[in-house]
Amino acid sequence: MGSDGEATKVKLPNQGKATILALGKAFPQQLVMQEYLVDGYFKNTKCDDPELKQKLTRLCKSTTVKTRYVVMTEEILRKHPELMVAGQPTVQQRLEISQRAVTRMAVEAARGCIQEWGRPAADITHLVYVSSSEARFPGGDLYLARGLGLRPQVRRVMLCFMGCSGGVAGLRVAKDIAENNPGSRVLLATAETTVLGFKPPSHLRTYDLVGAALFGDGAGAVVLGADPLPGVERPLLELHAAIQHFLPGTEKVVDGRLTEEGISFRLGRDLPEVIEGHLEEFCRELTREAGLGGASYGDMFWAVHPGGPAILNRMETRLGLPPEKLAASRRALRDYGNASSNTIVYVLQYIMEMEEEETKKKTHQGGGVLLHNKEEEGSQWGLIMAFGPGVTFEGILARKLA
Repeated sequence: MGSDGEATKVKLPNQGKATILALGKAFPQQLVMQEYLVDGYFKNTKCDDPELKQKLTRLCKSTTVKTRYVVMTEEILRKHPELMVAGQPTVQQRLEISQRAVTRMAVEAARGCIQEWGRPAADITHLVYVSSSEARFPGGDLYLARGLGLRPQVRRVMLCFMGCSGGVAGLRVAKDIAENNPGSRVLLATAETTVLGFKPPSHLRTYDLVGAALFGDGAGAVVLGADPLPGVERPLLELHAAIQHFLPGTEKVVDGRLTEEGISFRLGRDLPEVIEGHLEEFCRELTREAGLGGASYGDMFWAVHPGGPAILNRMETRLGLPPEKLAASRRALRDYGNASSNTIVYVLQYIMEMEEEETKKKTHQGGGVLLHNKEEEGSQWGLIMAFGPGVTFEGILARKLA
């Protein structure tokens, strides 16, 4: 980039590097306002325990979530009252509800993403589908391909039960496919619901209240490819390098099981501490991939899966990040809750929206010419990160192009 007062130079992608060409999202129709969730949840599950109600009220306030979308409705509960009874073998009913929902949402998110991309669906050569909300074969990747009218020759990959790190893992896999198949265009789709984990409140499983207070449903989509076509495709981000680490001995920190009554899972109280303890080493390795080992984290952009406010707070403190660096993550958590693998797509969309707003502001200040300074060069680079079962760290070093 140039000096103060100069127009911004065009940021071109490196040849052969995967770029994000479009983003999309979709949600179920049911919007839940956090301030009304407690009363609705206890009414729908026919529970009047004041102690549990008070606990959920406290949890809802601590999550910072304001709104969420969910598949579960009063209509579904009326049709399947057994879902409100603890210990009932309801996994079949839950899977049927969930699988219909994730396919519908994934198709909607992908269609919007392809429309934003601007090329026909027939030009998609590869499909990566991510979900922890279904268990069937053929898998949701096939139903998604069929729903979008993709060519029968499209090459499909499905990633299952990766939890919150699934979205970034999907980006990593899609990046590898795009860079190793010249001319390819990869569609990544994620879709999740909380239907499998929905439980009535119980003193025997108070942790289920965390899920009721924090998690949301939805879908996300990304089109990726290397060497964008000038004048046809608009690259948003270049995915420069990707790494994955798991932490030995932490398998039980994020623990889940598919049982006869759905998914039962537990997040260890020490999860934020575990993440914080390995964060700097992981970030150093990722930035070294581009020779940015000495870069200030405060100069970079951050697209972090918002597993919860405690994780974001510890990241901010440990890395010395200014509050605005995690603004997109906190905004996604506020608006959608923790939507598992989908959430990173929502974070990336907010980052691009914030970038566009800032560009318009600077262009206006420059009288129609986009002004910048040297300090902004570091903010071209950023980290896309998520943490999931394992405990697994997923990270991508990215560069803004738009």
